[in-house]
Order: sequence, then structure tokens, then C-alpha cells
Amino acid sequence: MASEQHKFVPGVGRIIQCDDCVQEGADWLAAQDSRFGLALELTGPLPLRRKPEGFSELLSAIVSQQVSVASANAIWKRMKDAKLTGPRKIQWASDEDLRAAGLSRQKIRYARALAEARIDFKALRTASDAEVIATLIEVPGIGVWTAEIYAMFSLGRADVFAHGDLALQEAARVLFDLSARPKEREMRKIAEAWSPWRSVAARILWAYYRVAKDREGIR
Repeated sequence: MASEQHKFVPGVGRIIQCDDCVQEGADWLAAQDSRFGLALELTGPLPLRRKPEGFSELLSAIVSQQVSVASANAIWKRMKDAKLTGPRKIQWASDEDLRAAGLSRQKIRYARALAEARIDFKALRTASDAEVIATLIEVPGIGVWTAEIYAMFSLGRADVFAHGDLALQEAARVLFDLSARPKEREMRKIAEAWSPWRSVAARILWAYYRVAKDREGIR
């Protein structure tokens, strides 16, 4: 039986549980392509980035859409202070309550849609990566990127990659000396070589992006 540090879910694959898991993936990627090794020399140890599972994590992602990190943090604090982070609380709250916390009309609609979706978060733990993403994007306000981020960091999936992420695309352009930033379709082809550790490849590229561009790739 696999230890918690080397958890493997049948039909799903490796689950990233701890820093050692990330390091294992990073070592594998550096062995496959020395440019990952060069990136790691610049970035230093990679962050684990594990996040909680469940409704509030997705609600927080909705809150964060199209606003600055500072604004998202301020709104989320007001949501927590008002105890508006659970599905029933969202359903029971008035539009005025949600607006007072900082949600726009569109985000109120998205928050209510998430509350009404009744996602079985426990079942997602053993669903395939494709099933997780398909389930989440059925909810208005949750796109593929948000679903991929949830799979990577809340569920700890080792082989998920956010192919449409602009920071990952730009980091790949610089690190691999590409003539242009790869679009999503090309990024999917490039990332195939990084399986079964695409989530760790993403961590490397996000960290490398911050070094190369002196900017923050994700919240």
C-alpha cells in the first residue's frame, strides 16, 4: 500500500501530497530535459501549492476572476466575515448581502449557480482528470482554467496542466527559446512530453516566469 507521501489512486494516478512529491517530479523532468534543470537552478525549491478541497475554494476562484489579487483578497475577507462561504449561506443570502460583500451582479449569479450545482466533492477525489474538469465546467462561471487549477492544487493531481495559461505559455517560450508564445493547442502538444508530471512542469514554469519576468504568474 502506498504511503501518504506516494499516494496512487487507481484510474487517476499519482497524487501530490508533499514537497517530496514535487521534488520527485522535478527531478524526473530535469532528467528528461536539461532546460528544466536550468530553470530549477534559478527558481530554487518549488512550492507545494496544495489548497483545500470543496465549495469555498471554487467560490474563492469565482471571487478572484477579473480583479486584482488585492481586491480579490479584500472581497474574500468580507465574504468570510459575513459567513458567506458555504452553499446554503449563498442560497439563503439576499442579493443585497452579496453585493455588500463586493460581488458583482454576474458573480452573484455564478455563486448561486455553484451553490445549486450540488457538486459531490468527495466523488471528485476518485474521478479521472477529464471527469473532474468536465464536472466543474458545467457550472456557469467555472472555466477550464479554474477547473484545471482545482484539479492540480485542491485534488493534488500530478499530471494536469493549464494549457491556456498565459504565464505558462510565456515561460515556455522563454525557457525553450520558441519563436513565439505557444497557443493552447501547441502547448498541449509540447506538454505531452512532460507526462506523468505535468503539474510539476507547471510549477516549474510558473516559478521560472516570476524569475524571468519579475511578475507573479498566479494568485
